[in-house]
Amino acid sequence: MLIFDITTSLDGFVAGPNPSLEDPLGQGGMQLHDWATSTRAWRERHGLEGGEDNADSELIAEGLARQGALIMGRRMFSGGSGPWENDPNRDGWWGDDPPFRNPVFVLTHHARDRVEFENDTTFNFITAGFEAALEQAQAAAGEKDVLIAGGAETIQQYLAAGLIDEFEIHVAPMLLGSGTPLFGGAGAERPHVELTRALSSPGAAHLRYRVIK
Repeated sequence: MLIFDITTSLDGFVAGPNPSLEDPLGQGGMQLHDWATSTRAWRERHGLEGGEDNADSELIAEGLARQGALIMGRRMFSGGSGPWENDPNRDGWWGDDPPFRNPVFVLTHHARDRVEFENDTTFNFITAGFEAALEQAQAAAGEKDVLIAGGAETIQQYLAAGLIDEFEIHVAPMLLGSGTPLFGGAGAERPHVELTRALSSPGAAHLRYRVIK
């Protein structure tokens, strides 16, 4: 299946205003993910110790187990645009130990060679469009799911094309007021969806939807 899994504010923003290299999720955006970053499953995936063993941690572990490949936009990878040699963050946000541990397919208009890491993360840079990226990601994922890791514009692109099968939204108990909306550009033909699971915790409400095709 092709899925996405993302956290939003109560007013529907996945990032705050004024994102930058120093603050890639914009003002207040990092706080959206407090429910996740405090869990054991998230911290283990990012090479960190500690964390809480709770329902949120189990939810994250469940999602990670389903992933066989990921797709992301150029801005999620580096925050930049244009030729790679002019990108001040051309190697991405995650250093030498990216947390994905699966093949990642990055949508870009500018070609570059694949980058591989010892933890089984590979970044593959796709210039042939979002459908070509999906085809390659599905082949790499095998029987597992392909996750659209973000950002919002990439999610909207696949949603508008009718390619999403399922998605999960984690609604954090905060208002950002402005920023990057999750569904601001999903297209004129809105998909029909069915709520298949609703869970809650002090940190977020977790809503899973199936797209009816």
